Amino acid sequence: MQLMRAVSETQTRCAYQGTGWDTCPGDLLNLEIQNGATFVIVDKTLNPRDQSPALLIQDNGGGMDPEAIRRCMSFGFSDKKSKAAIGQYGNGFKTSTMRLGADVIVFSCHLGDRVMTQSIGLLSYTFLAQTGHDRIVVPMVDYELNTITGNMEISHRYDKEYFMSNLSMLLQWSPYSTEAELLKQFDDIGSHGTKVVIYNLWFSDDGNVELDFDTDPEDIRIGGDVKKVQANPAWRTVNEQHIANRLHYSLRAYLSILYLKIPETFTIVLRGQLVEHRNLVLDLKFQEFIVYRPQTGGCKEAEVLTTIGFLKEAPHVTAHGFNIYHKNRLILPFWPVVSYADSRGRGVVGVLEANFVEPTHNKQDFERTSLFQKLEGRLKEMTWEYWDYHCGLIGYQVKKKLPPIEPPQDSPLGMPNSGKMKHVTLNHGMPNGGITKPVTLNQNHHSVSVEAASAAGLSSKRKEHGDLNKFERMKRQAGTRADAHNLEIQSLSSANQLMDKETMNLIQENKKLHAKCLEHEKRREDLDLKVRQLRRELGDVQQEYDRLMVELTSLDTVEEEHVRT
Repeated sequence: MQLMRAVSETQTRCAYQGTGWDTCPGDLLNLEIQNGATFVIVDKTLNPRDQSPALLIQDNGGGMDPEAIRRCMSFGFSDKKSKAAIGQYGNGFKTSTMRLGADVIVFSCHLGDRVMTQSIGLLSYTFLAQTGHDRIVVPMVDYELNTITGNMEISHRYDKEYFMSNLSMLLQWSPYSTEAELLKQFDDIGSHGTKVVIYNLWFSDDGNVELDFDTDPEDIRIGGDVKKVQANPAWRTVNEQHIANRLHYSLRAYLSILYLKIPETFTIVLRGQLVEHRNLVLDLKFQEFIVYRPQTGGCKEAEVLTTIGFLKEAPHVTAHGFNIYHKNRLILPFWPVVSYADSRGRGVVGVLEANFVEPTHNKQDFERTSLFQKLEGRLKEMTWEYWDYHCGLIGYQVKKKLPPIEPPQDSPLGMPNSGKMKHVTLNHGMPNGGITKPVTLNQNHHSVSVEAASAAGLSSKRKEHGDLNKFERMKRQAGTRADAHNLEIQSLSSANQLMDKETMNLIQENKKLHAKCLEHEKRREDLDLKVRQLRRELGDVQQEYDRLMVELTSLDTVEEEHVRT
């Protein structure tokens, strides 16, 4: 999982600086989509020096100018001020790339302020180790477009001696041995974008490269990291192929859930194939929506909507836990908040976005603040509550039953103390006995017991005929009251069933409305993205127009000088 996140971190850092990426598969690909990138490519490439495998990550974001690439590749610097940005420590790109391989070279092209620049930077553990440097040295060179000649020339930001010294180190320690080979790497980047090549990849204990490019030609895996699941043989394959298990070793699986929402205009291409976005909420059945409002010092910090339910494969799949996103980026996948040793909570999964807590520097956990501890406690409660009331839906014995829905007091069916019922037995036979029938009566109504009826039957032998008729009338009145109350209870039961049905209909309607809200929100975000892209394209066109005007002015000047001479 750490290796997967490293790829994501590397991509994100470059994206933020202007290319479109952020974490180790997770950290190399934590995409700053807002920067304008419409795609990112992750693939295998070869080191030209020795033909060893290397990892390629490339996007068409804004790119980095010479100052930005130096900030990106310097330790401990971060200029992320946006509330939508995740990182704040400034070490994500460096630590994530070093997690994947010993060396990384970055190519970035940027167009801004009527100036087009190309920058190359090298972060090499091999170089530092073999040269014995006691401090981190990051060789970098920059080129600028000469608008008159149309050629890329050495940038005048630094003197030529500085440039030649850095170029010499790049040619010695990078995969490219000539300046022409270095500049050729910009051919497929265009006027803006970034390319990262991680080479001298680390080896595992068995002597093989940690990144497995061969098992699946459309994926990049962590070699030897496939988890064997203890499950019923009939369901073992389903468990092993479930996203909760595959995300630990499959980059494609991890990238599919890395973002809570992703614009339709943005794509991730892994090994030449599109990565299909996966919404984990759609993997749940018997969903419930729970609003959590964390507070600090009596003040509400946020309002978080948590979707909770059983996995569709439950109870046969043993995965469970909460998928916690932060600013659209997955931080904790299938985080187990309770112990599942006794099956309580098995198969319960939740999805939420918690922007009110801060992730750690490696984006693999959250800072253990009081707010996060409160969140953890609330998620435990959600798990127990959901399981206790709904475990019967997947074949377990129900721990608790949902409380019945009582009619309101002003309803025609509402009765004072209607919850207090007692069983009495009415005799519908002869006074001296016969068949008895249990009836449930409200305490506010009169009731007749077996003993009273029997006593009345025995004493009737000594009563006058009028008394017997009086008793018969009493018995008929009691029976009439009982029958009437039976009808009343049946009506109440039917009403409860009707209200239960109406409640379920309201819940379903609420789910549909919630889904529509999410759809409209996503559509709004997509439109906002299109607006930003159009503005950016307009800016690029304006820059190109300005450049052409400068070039035209230069040509006019040259022509006038030529006429004068």
